[in-house]
Amino acid sequence: MVVVAVKRVRSGADPLPLPRYMTPGAVGMDLLADVGEPVELAPGGRALIPTGIAIELPTGFEAQVRPRSGLALRHGVTLLNTPGTIDTDYRGEIQVLVINLGDQPFSVRRGDRIAQMIVAPVVRAELREADALAESRRGPGGFGHTGVE
Repeated sequence: MVVVAVKRVRSGADPLPLPRYMTPGAVGMDLLADVGEPVELAPGGRALIPTGIAIELPTGFEAQVRPRSGLALRHGVTLLNTPGTIDTDYRGEIQVLVINLGDQPFSVRRGDRIAQMIVAPVVRAELREADALAESRRGPGGFGHTGVE
């Protein structure tokens, strides 16, 4: 188990619960909207929604912010820049860039589960310039090329 320090960025009489896994098999922890007033998203509208928390990840880990499938299915609401990456040295508030791709207005209210956060190990790579790359069966094919003979 990895321990991640969490700091509330605003104090108040009614703090939101910290992110948590909702089932024993869940991979992502739900992030909650820490808004004072509802944020109305018109169709095609987007907004940066605060979560009220900042985290300190241990070295060698990242946090990924991903959409919630239920919001996408029921309302057409998803995230831009997904998955969003929280670097190990970032100490600011986690904010979620939400977009309404649905055909009806959508309201984000305080405490709504707006995204999920996954803590994952990362490997740092060293890039070395090369004059040639090893041949592969796939070669340069991409954008729907995989599995096509």
